[in-house]
Amino acid sequence: MSHMVSPSTILITGATGGIGGALALAYAETGKTLILQGRNSQRLNELVNECEALGARVVTGVVDVRQIEELSIWLKSVFSQQEIDLVILNAGVNTHIGLDGAGESWDAVKAVIETNVLSVMAATNIILPFMRVRGKGQIALISSLAAYVGLPITPSYCASKAAIKVYGEALRVGLSSEGIQVNVVMPGYVESEMCRQMPGPKPFLWTADKAARVIKKGLAHNQARISFPFPLNFGTWWLSVFPSALTGWILRVLNYVG
Repeated sequence: MSHMVSPSTILITGATGGIGGALALAYAETGKTLILQGRNSQRLNELVNECEALGARVVTGVVDVRQIEELSIWLKSVFSQQEIDLVILNAGVNTHIGLDGAGESWDAVKAVIETNVLSVMAATNIILPFMRVRGKGQIALISSLAAYVGLPITPSYCASKAAIKVYGEALRVGLSSEGIQVNVVMPGYVESEMCRQMPGPKPFLWTADKAARVIKKGLAHNQARISFPFPLNFGTWWLSVFPSALTGWILRVLNYVG
């Protein structure tokens, strides 16, 4: 693992969420420029004040990442104005089968795939040419431990995070020779509005601040996969390796079937 210089300009999507906001604050200090995207302009403004109080220069974009054209125009304008060292593609949404197990609505599934997969791939596509010209840069893709195994409560969310895990791993290998670092971040349960809305058990729940510290440290060391907390990481990894029937039985016992 090579140690990298601390990034001076950091772009974070989904900055108004739990992990996104905590990451903004973790990087906010004198001499740093933060470019924060979010849909909630009120929360974005609060975050700007908090980050500026810590000495950072802050630029914001109230952009809906599902609107790819809008996202593209914003990213291109930001990248043409300044050199960005680190991009954290963190915007994400969740949905579930409902408390009665009726299933996910198509609109909700579409929103999950558009936000968690298509916007991330689109952003990466837009960003890469700029980083290639410089011959350096770092992209962090926020996946989830849900990428290891499909939880019956949240099928499309797990599928979206599995897509991002595999996509990031492929990019990392392909781009390493060009000086561009790609890291896959796989958090477990982290305190946020999204997490609170989720049914089912939430073992080893972390605060967003703790998650942000671990992510920041992992990115500084260019760790390929930043996954936490350890017990849940270990457990979900095994669930992906076990025979399907055993994994299904364990998920039923642990009440992850809705």
